[in-house]
Amino acid sequence: MHFTTRTVTFSDRTETAALNHLHPGATETAAPAAQTSAPRDCDVLIVGGGINGVGIARDLAGRGLSVVLCEKDDLAAHTSSSSTKLIHGGLRYLEYYEFSLVRKALAEREVLLKSAPHIMWPLRFVMPHDPSMRPSLMIRAGLFLYDHLARREVLPGSETVDMRRHKVGVPLKPQFKKGYVYSDGWVDDARLVVLNAIDAAAHGATVLTGWRCTDARREAEGWQITLTDASGATQPWKARALVNAAGPWAAQFLREHAHLKDTKSLRLVKGSHIVVKKLFEHDHAYIFQNTDRRIIFAIPYEGEFTLIGTTDVESDSPIGKAQIDESEIRYLCEQASRYFAKPIVPADVVWTYAGVRPLLGDERSDASAVTRDYMLDYDMQGAPMLTVWGGKITTFRKLAEEAADGLCKRLHNRQPAWTANAYLPGGDLSAWIGPPQRPDTDFERFDAALAERHPQWPAATRRRLARCYGSRIEMVAGAQGLGEEIAPGLHEGELVYLHEHEWARSADDVLWRRTKLGLHMTEAERRAVARWWAARWPNETMTTGDNVRTTTWS
Repeated sequence: MHFTTRTVTFSDRTETAALNHLHPGATETAAPAAQTSAPRDCDVLIVGGGINGVGIARDLAGRGLSVVLCEKDDLAAHTSSSSTKLIHGGLRYLEYYEFSLVRKALAEREVLLKSAPHIMWPLRFVMPHDPSMRPSLMIRAGLFLYDHLARREVLPGSETVDMRRHKVGVPLKPQFKKGYVYSDGWVDDARLVVLNAIDAAAHGATVLTGWRCTDARREAEGWQITLTDASGATQPWKARALVNAAGPWAAQFLREHAHLKDTKSLRLVKGSHIVVKKLFEHDHAYIFQNTDRRIIFAIPYEGEFTLIGTTDVESDSPIGKAQIDESEIRYLCEQASRYFAKPIVPADVVWTYAGVRPLLGDERSDASAVTRDYMLDYDMQGAPMLTVWGGKITTFRKLAEEAADGLCKRLHNRQPAWTANAYLPGGDLSAWIGPPQRPDTDFERFDAALAERHPQWPAATRRRLARCYGSRIEMVAGAQGLGEEIAPGLHEGELVYLHEHEWARSADDVLWRRTKLGLHMTEAERRAVARWWAARWPNETMTTGDNVRTTTWS
């Protein structure tokens, strides 16, 4: 597959200058213009700064439409930063005959891996065989379908391994003698959202964080829209079309702000995760079958930890306020302890996070059986309105492409789809390594080239920066280098870059979404970052990890 550089790669000075020219509109999100009496015009206004909203904004802006995206909080502040962080087809969905969804997701894996090898990479998964669960024949049949439902160029196929002789059997109980190994991918979900927003802005979109859509009224030729920030300041906009990508808030937005009837039933399902100290030394992940027929993953995380999740429980919390509860922590510990030789107890948990998935409602009582597919719902009773129902991280690009196709048809724009062969910002490493070969080996070559150019950087800091920013890394370092170290591994240059180019508006935005450095720091170190931020930008939010809506730490 040939990847073009239609998206901004930032290795070219002209493109970097273009981004800097576009970003005053984005910077306006933190210090917005005063209220104006005349509305500003755009083709499409998108409500929601999660993965679906930014994906649609990127696609539409790349087709030449004028796009505004508003998000009431931070980008990826809720569901889109609370996933299991996998680019996967969904092996377990085959059991529910979701063949179309699995095929679509499998086809997207390698498209995404090639577009951003710095934030996504292949990952091998191990399923220990428990004869009391699914029989061998069923597992082998499922893996055969998983290998062949979509074309693979990068990811190897599945295999059976002897757990008694393979490294993946070492941390498990000796009763697990056989296992099945297959391929999927890993993604930094919050950074995926931010990169889409950066690319949308690079193509001319206006990205407004901290602004909620408080009123949208349909007229014959468009929508009259009011955006309001936390201070009560307003911005009026007029849009030819409106996109409701509010995720868990989609139905509420239709009723309360767009003055329309919600036509679909959403099931709000909470998924919670725990993080413990590293449980094994190898680089594979595990997929465990539970006695309730659900599955959980145990995944290498942030070098020093293991991520375990997820749960699937109906959410009864206010939208945006989801937190893990004690029963979920016990459940994840107990289920993982069925497999690991060393038991896991709640006292081992060092961090948790929870998010609410907006799933298309159906009659199934088991939340884990509800489809993860999406629906694009067009309302053409006047000016166009698109509501996005459901969806998952892996299929966001395809969802955005289909949404853009539909909107462009209705807005008489004939520009073709383009994102399937385009890099996300930072993903084009060719200026450092030459022509791309494989996403995983390309990144290793990039890291080696970076070590030669910046031998003074500690290896851990260099590799983290390479993972976060890819070929944009020189923008982070700047002409003056990384600057003063504010907390271990976090320098002034990176903080300034995140504020100026990635819409970071608080220490939490940096420590828990743009990076996961908060997990590696002490409370005192996190507070030092918050104090630095407050001193540099005194009119912006000062919070410290413990106030994150979907995050707790101990």
